[in-house]
Amino acid sequence: MSDLPLLTGPTGSLFIRDLLSQDTEWINRVRPGDVVSVIGDFDAPSIAALLHLFERGAVVVPLTVNTSNDHPYFFESSLTDWVLMNGEMIQRVHSDTHPLLEDLRSSGNAGLVLFSTGTTGRPKAILHDMTHFLARYETPRPTLQTLSFLMFDHIGGINTLLHTLFNGGTVITPRSRSINDVLETVARYKVEVLPTTPTFLRMLLMSGRVPDDIPASLKVVTYGTERMDESTLAAMCRLLPSIDFRQTFGMSELGILRVKSKARDSLFMRIGGEGVQIRIREGLLDIRSETRMLGYLNAPSPFMEGDWYPTGDLVEVDGDYIKIVGRNTEVVNVGGLKFMSSEVERVILEFPGVELVKVSARPNPLTGQHVEATIQVLASVNLDQQALRGFLEARLPQHMIPRRISTSVVEVSHRYKRL
Repeated sequence: MSDLPLLTGPTGSLFIRDLLSQDTEWINRVRPGDVVSVIGDFDAPSIAALLHLFERGAVVVPLTVNTSNDHPYFFESSLTDWVLMNGEMIQRVHSDTHPLLEDLRSSGNAGLVLFSTGTTGRPKAILHDMTHFLARYETPRPTLQTLSFLMFDHIGGINTLLHTLFNGGTVITPRSRSINDVLETVARYKVEVLPTTPTFLRMLLMSGRVPDDIPASLKVVTYGTERMDESTLAAMCRLLPSIDFRQTFGMSELGILRVKSKARDSLFMRIGGEGVQIRIREGLLDIRSETRMLGYLNAPSPFMEGDWYPTGDLVEVDGDYIKIVGRNTEVVNVGGLKFMSSEVERVILEFPGVELVKVSARPNPLTGQHVEATIQVLASVNLDQQALRGFLEARLPQHMIPRRISTSVVEVSHRYKRL
């Protein structure tokens, strides 16, 4: 057994032996195939619960306290039988069933339920067969000191934990995901890899802490879960020339995919890996993966003929590389002129003092649609609307200029993803 801790951070260290010593008498109440919602974080009780439940052949739903308002919906959508929190096991009595769960129970395999972020409707309950999900960890791979930025209920957070567990590394857990706590933890524990989101990197850049407060130990920054804007990536690469910036691409429906960036300052990437195929259909990205989900528990199957999954991502192609330019739901049509809302956001982000922006299409009785923008500015900045409009008029055609611009807080989820 490795002498290295599995996790370490400001709240202490966690060794494999600590997982083995956890009180798990509650496991005897769980039958193989039961659905158990575990409300926790990257700590000894929660991780021990995950591993014991998988070994038991249960279906695990990892959740956090951050989403407590949605827990009743999550329990119902995942057909939860048991809720485990702070060592207390509560039975949820119901008579619901689902063919996918019944098939999984018949196979004798454990399962995992993850929820989509729900930015376009209610979150979907995504069911995985753990036998297939764990297949990618069978090949040993090197580990670096990695910060657990992505959450306990996120596929990226689960991936970081399992990768570290299977390869004998250590995950560093910050006290919180605030900029101050993340930078302090990176420095104190000599973190080498920071897996994060474009929204967090944008906020980090605008905080003024780059480059002076970025610890020298940091070697790799990975970003994913949402589309990165080019101005933020260019600035980070310019200010931090010794750090390798790598784009990631994964969907809870498909599992973690292997990605290679064309260059550290490029948004073009190549998606592949064992059992993964991609195709471009009318500018849209489809993916076929052997580690895909079994299906949704609360929505129809999205898979096309041949098990292709339509991601909804619009892409540009450069040889073997692709760049995601937006989603098909972000196409705006103003009087027959089509464009992406992300194109408008890209220009607004170049205006001094803008921290975050959200551009949305709105119905218009004359043109069909128009765009409106919500802008979050730095606390020390008073946005000059007239100057901003002049800035946009010089860079955008008239039909792409927002009809209404409001200054407010741009909502960000507990996963540091813009809502």
